[in-house]
Amino acid sequence: MRFEKGLFNLDTANFSQNLDKLIAAYPTFGENFLSTILNADPHWSADSTASYVHGFIMAYKPVYDSAAVVFKDFSKYEDEIIQAVKYVKYYFPNFKDRSKIITYIGPLDGYGDILSDDAFIIGLHHHLGKNFSLYKSALVQETYPDYISNRFTPGYIVVNCMKNVMNDLYPEKMDDKPLVQQMVEKGKRLYVLSKLLPKTEEYMLIGYTKEQLKAVYEHEQAVWALFVQNNFLQTIDANIIKNYIGESPKTQELGEASPGNIGSFAGWQIVKKYMQKNPKTTLQQLMDADDETIFANARYKP
Repeated sequence: MRFEKGLFNLDTANFSQNLDKLIAAYPTFGENFLSTILNADPHWSADSTASYVHGFIMAYKPVYDSAAVVFKDFSKYEDEIIQAVKYVKYYFPNFKDRSKIITYIGPLDGYGDILSDDAFIIGLHHHLGKNFSLYKSALVQETYPDYISNRFTPGYIVVNCMKNVMNDLYPEKMDDKPLVQQMVEKGKRLYVLSKLLPKTEEYMLIGYTKEQLKAVYEHEQAVWALFVQNNFLQTIDANIIKNYIGESPKTQELGEASPGNIGSFAGWQIVKKYMQKNPKTTLQQLMDADDETIFANARYKP
């Protein structure tokens, strides 16, 4: 369902009424688009909301025009999502399937891909190619610097969808856990992601460049030594943990060219080792397994 086509092609005569019809045609997404994605105030009059949306359409016409070229035919990405969902249903039979895929365009510094109760919602404005000129603007860079916007390509659509599925199936609860448990938890998700997307290259699953992942594998011993020699594995210091888990431009100790999120990479290797030793473990059993037990059992040592 191409919401952005309906929005950007609204007839300006009786714009407010036409907008109401469009929103009504998308029962759950429409209102959320206005209030959550565009931040329109629900207390505004219909005319004020219409004027605000019209302003957004005028400002974002170049983004829509670019998306109309890149995503003239969305069937390739639809097929990828459908195939990935088949894997999800195979490994996690209790997953509540979504019946719709909705594409939209929103603010460049705002939301991207979303999983709602009934739809995969794809923010095309975050998939126009890493060299899309507006990604370099100060407004976007403040929220999505280069090391994040470099992943704003069409190829990340299905990856983001499956990451959202994982977060839906297993909401993350990382508070107060030692670093090694958080590393293993991230590693479990990356391992499952690789099974849901078996044809997707590893570097995309973790969000590195191809060159970065190659270099990290070449220096896997140094990566592990960083955690062991500094006695970081059992730390619960949030300031230390954030240096190694989650989005960041680099890992300070490993040099300027290194990627961030290095703890997730190490956790992924721990989980791979665990699964090699326990090949009959299902993905559900893996996700339910205790993180510290996985670490102890894997005996990971690159």
